[in-house]
Amino acid sequence: MITLAIDIGGTKLAAALVDDALNLLERRELPTPASKMPDALRAALQTLVEPLFPRATRVAIASTGIIRDGVLLAINPHNLGGLLHFPLTETLREITGLPTLAVNDAQAAAWAEYQALQGDYRDMVFLTVSTGVGGGVVNNGELITGSGGLAGHLGHTLADPDGPLCGCGRRGCVEAIASGRGIAAAAQGELAGCDARTIFTRAGQGDEQASGLIHRSAQTLARLIADVKATTDCQCVVIGGSVGLAEGYLALVETYLAQEPAVYQVTLQSAHYRHNAGLFGAALLAQGEQSW
Repeated sequence: MITLAIDIGGTKLAAALVDDALNLLERRELPTPASKMPDALRAALQTLVEPLFPRATRVAIASTGIIRDGVLLAINPHNLGGLLHFPLTETLREITGLPTLAVNDAQAAAWAEYQALQGDYRDMVFLTVSTGVGGGVVNNGELITGSGGLAGHLGHTLADPDGPLCGCGRRGCVEAIASGRGIAAAAQGELAGCDARTIFTRAGQGDEQASGLIHRSAQTLARLIADVKATTDCQCVVIGGSVGLAEGYLALVETYLAQEPAVYQVTLQSAHYRHNAGLFGAALLAQGEQSW
């Protein structure tokens, strides 16, 4: 069977046709619409999937935010153009006429990355550092989503009570500091207004402020990983996302994690499926769905 897998992020929308062997047959991408109107997201999704869905037999969506009963409830509305309540599965069923499921993108990516470990670990955590910071937890081989879909939103744990205000309404969340948006928001002087990609480039050119911002992100993530180890006793943490996969970032996180006491040490590795982890995870979850 062919799954139309869709990944909805704060910066981009991606869709791909994926077969049951996880072969990616075709992939398309569009920017996430900046408009706060639900109609804008619906139109963008329709444009994205129209060339693909006639060849699919089902739809699987991985989206930023809390997913509850197929509805998107954005924990940080700024990451999705101000959307607070969007009927994801209903919208895609109307567009495609196909059976549809939806799950949080980091939870989906966690499931894909867990499968890629091929049984090496039973307990793992996935962290994505991108526009925001998300997570997914696999405990004893089972993906933990929570009764309300909130499980794994590790980017909204506290990093600094005096830190910047997060889009979720809390002050000092990990996401507000470590994410691409957080890195950019903290830039001053000649870096003010630069996005995270530019800041990484400037850091590579020796810019001290840019380097400091990236180190602050990596240290914040390392402290989160120590907290995650303490709460889940996971055997492995997999890092993904555009920031998490940026050159040199994982090594920085490893350096800062090594400064924590030994009990908080855990194996770190980069996402096997790179930027397609959410797409493949959604497709894998669709394969396991019994109600198609």
